Formats: sequence, C-alpha cells, structure tokens
Amino acid sequence: MALLMKSACEKCGQKLEPEGEAFICTFECTFCRECTEGMESVCPNCGGELVRRPRKGKAASSSPA
Repeated sequence: MALLMKSACEKCGQKLEPEGEAFICTFECTFCRECTEGMESVCPNCGGELVRRPRKGKAASSSPA
C-alpha cells in the first residue's frame, strides 16, 4: 500500500509539494510545518503524533503504480 501524498495542508490549505516538507499521522492526515507546530505535533483528527512525511525517491516516483 502506497503512502497518499496529499497536496495541501488540512488546516490552512497551504500547497504542499510532493518533495517538500509536510507532517502526517498514522492515518495520513497531512499538515504544513506552521500548523503542526501550532498544534504541538498532535493530529486534531485522531490525537496521534504528527511526524515528518517521508519523501519518495526518484525510482519510486517514476515507477508505474
């Protein structure tokens, strides 16, 4: 199962680039750095920890899914 790379922060709507910085919980709720810091790294949807979203490598992003 592939990680869903959401393109916008769920709180403020800021655009998030696939290779850029974003933070996610185990349910793949996605937030920008500013919102994550404001929420003290706690997901408002599930209460889980928000951690830096991993970036896809070039081979993974160019492979057919």
